[in-house]
Amino acid sequence: MAAATAETPAASTSLTPALFKRLFPRPYLDRFLDENLRPDGRPLSEDHASRDVSVNTGSVSTAPSSALVRLGKTSVVCGITLEIAPPDLARPNQGFIVPNIDLSALCSPLFRPGPPPDQAQVLSSRLRNILLASNVLPLSSLVIEPGKAAWVVYLDIVCLNYDGGVLDAAVLAAVAALRNLKFPEASYDSDTGRTVCRRVSTQHPGTRIPPTYEPVSVSFGIYNGTVLCDPDLFESQLCSTELTIVLGTTSTPAGQKKEDPETAVLLSVYQAGAPLVDNSRETVKRCIAMARRRAEHLLRETL
Repeated sequence: MAAATAETPAASTSLTPALFKRLFPRPYLDRFLDENLRPDGRPLSEDHASRDVSVNTGSVSTAPSSALVRLGKTSVVCGITLEIAPPDLARPNQGFIVPNIDLSALCSPLFRPGPPPDQAQVLSSRLRNILLASNVLPLSSLVIEPGKAAWVVYLDIVCLNYDGGVLDAAVLAAVAALRNLKFPEASYDSDTGRTVCRRVSTQHPGTRIPPTYEPVSVSFGIYNGTVLCDPDLFESQLCSTELTIVLGTTSTPAGQKKEDPETAVLLSVYQAGAPLVDNSRETVKRCIAMARRRAEHLLRETL
């Protein structure tokens, strides 16, 4: 092992960059970081630490609401479907939000055809926790008739290309789709025990339920003490620690942008991997400050 390590610098002179990256990923990343650069061309400075983001709504014509998000090379599409079901007996005044993230073999060779990978189930659970904790769509607003009928909002998020930051992109796609969602007019008939709906049309435009909070997720990776904001797949595979900061502000009506957004409120902090040992408090504070600037920019310019 020592001999292989000693030969790495010399061997790198005869290798193509792509082959050197595959064989010696850590020295490859180290060389960029030594020059205050990231492998994808981003500077290491905090002001330009994140990848470009684009959000397009109405991407799926067959869904009541949808959104396509591109985060660097990562892209996800969120389509919403609505269903009416009896509320939970323990929560008669609440509806349901059911998110699901699909990581198919088409988005990355890391995934194989068959049952959903564990990572997809973990991401779906984390997305659900974010949406519920932020109260993005109050469950009480989804009730048609207490104890009898309520809306079930399914958010089906499909990853089209996987290059890291899928949860961040999924949160953006979910919020963008929910902002533009119109619920059909619905009423419960106690005589028949059925709920009658009117299809959304010009005569029956439906009802928007504006999100209470608009959460934004910002991920970080810690590599040898260096904080990498919005790591791509290559970087995230080498990082020993993952931090996910979720912030949000009160919502604005669909189609409008915040002129001067309020300070984003910290909603949650998630850590995975190795524990932070050196200057952990300062590292987390720094990540929160970077995430707050990122969230306020996205809420002002993108959503």
